[in-house]
Amino acid sequence: MERLSIDLDYLFGTLKTLLEIPSPTGFTDEVVQATGRELEQLDIPFELTRRGAIRAHLPGRLKHPDRAIVVHLDTTGAMVKRLKENGRLELMPIGHWSSRFAEGARATLYTDNHFFRGTILPLKASGHTFNKEVDSQPVNWQQVELRVDAIVHNHQDLEKLGINIGDYVAIDAQPEFLDNGFIVSRHLDNKAGVATLLAAAKAIRESGAELPVNTHLLFTISEETGSGASAILHRGASELVTIDNGTVAPGQNSRESGVTLAMMDTSGPFDFHLTRKLIGLCQDYDIQHQRDVFRHYRCDSASAVEAGNDTRTALICFGIDASHGYERTHLNALRSLAELTALYLQSKPTFMKDKVELSTFGDFSSQIDTFLEHKDSHNEQVDEQE
Repeated sequence: MERLSIDLDYLFGTLKTLLEIPSPTGFTDEVVQATGRELEQLDIPFELTRRGAIRAHLPGRLKHPDRAIVVHLDTTGAMVKRLKENGRLELMPIGHWSSRFAEGARATLYTDNHFFRGTILPLKASGHTFNKEVDSQPVNWQQVELRVDAIVHNHQDLEKLGINIGDYVAIDAQPEFLDNGFIVSRHLDNKAGVATLLAAAKAIRESGAELPVNTHLLFTISEETGSGASAILHRGASELVTIDNGTVAPGQNSRESGVTLAMMDTSGPFDFHLTRKLIGLCQDYDIQHQRDVFRHYRCDSASAVEAGNDTRTALICFGIDASHGYERTHLNALRSLAELTALYLQSKPTFMKDKVELSTFGDFSSQIDTFLEHKDSHNEQVDEQE
């Protein structure tokens, strides 16, 4: 097992391509097709669910216990709630994100047979008209509207253009790739995760590394609305590692460098043994990392477990500043995360006993024994240093 080199040009190029494709939850066909083409280029076989979630396959020496890594292709967005008398559109968010970040966004409106460009604006957008009221109006989705870039003055004009309640609105990503390694864009959650997983898979394929067990690469299409991995995980998968963003904010320990390993989110703690295995890989192969706990956070691991899958779960992250807003991460975080992902793919299963869903009591693990093993190992290292 080795720490593989990651093709950063491929990672960046893939990320740029993904960011150019609109994919709010429910409007993901094009990003599914683009991801499928990438998998074909990497010679990785895959299959699709009816709605377009992808399950790709990397064969290993053993069929069981198999494992899975999951990312999501969908992003936040909006949908038309009402055609207004002033010729503008009331919106309802897809996914959980603040209208504060919607204000000023350029967007594309998709009707039944056409598309229009537009801008999301606060109801009181002009300081020349509303003076100080532009700073005092409330912040919520009832206080913004979509201005369509077409000659419309009223509700009837919108109808004549074929605009309807329920039309999708995709928000422009507006990405910037800076020379100092920072990447600034909307929808890095989770298109940066998708590009990272593909880059790790590319490194595995090009190295010729033999994987110990079968691995499924999962690409979900409804994470932002909660159902995510509920219908895509193979029932026999013993481990599921989610790749997603880690929130960089006051009170959080996530960073825009290295890998952030989540210990718990809103749905509860992640698997003790799998998470500590991933931490161990970071320690053994000198990958910068930090741990974090998320208060208001949910990922594909939760939907998989809630769907009835008895699988160990973990969450590994690239740090993002201003998640679900105008986000920022760094090259260092994506490279480190891809390296850890490639190491995990090469590693042995956390427990070979997990190849069966039900085992005997004598085979069951012990968290205390794990602690004692780490303590003995630490003491041996201290003795050697002395």
